[in-house]
Amino acid sequence: MTEIRAIVTDIEGTTSSISFVRDVLFPYARKRLPAFVETHGNQPEVQHWLHETAREAGLVEASRQDIIELLLQWIDQDRKSTALKALQGMIWKDGYAAGDYRAHMYPEVAARLRDWRADGLRLYVYSSGSVPAQQLFFRYSEAGDLSPLFAGYFDTETGPKREAESYRRIAEAIGEQPAHILFLSDIVEELDAAQSAGVHTGWLIREPQALPDSPRHPVFSDFNAITPST
Repeated sequence: MTEIRAIVTDIEGTTSSISFVRDVLFPYARKRLPAFVETHGNQPEVQHWLHETAREAGLVEASRQDIIELLLQWIDQDRKSTALKALQGMIWKDGYAAGDYRAHMYPEVAARLRDWRADGLRLYVYSSGSVPAQQLFFRYSEAGDLSPLFAGYFDTETGPKREAESYRRIAEAIGEQPAHILFLSDIVEELDAAQSAGVHTGWLIREPQALPDSPRHPVFSDFNAITPST
């Protein structure tokens, strides 16, 4: 196996539970989004993402209320919209700062990330959540501030997670050959795309999920089972 020099990890279902995102973060943003848009809608950054929401939906004209209702619908659909993720991240920032919650982290993840970093591996995140939301996630984790461990973050502005070209762009951005990168995720279609780009893959299948009969990627039950090697 070629030497692994960088690890790129997903978040939801990989470092952290899906339930935290679905049962804590999504409802928190949904409840506060209407008031947030009304009170912050004139700020340039918020305006930008509201315009991007309309553009993505193909709306030539739309009221602020129309945009709010569209965003709430997208939250319910778990739509992978860059504009939605950016606005959610702004709302979550207030929740983290207020101490309303801390990001869930599987028990072994923090220690394993620290070990990999101490071994000289460069660590990155690639998630459908916006880069600012990712940074908040690891800064305000149950295991403490893990953000200094990461050399960079990538979101859907890099490209869709199920397209090989996105992983080629990440490799180029971090200055590494795909063969020297390990990508960790719980979504097989993302792993397929990474593999197509020449990236090594690790499929996180945590209990109580059942192992597939014929997995097409190396399967790991947790981060402790992963040993990046040559």
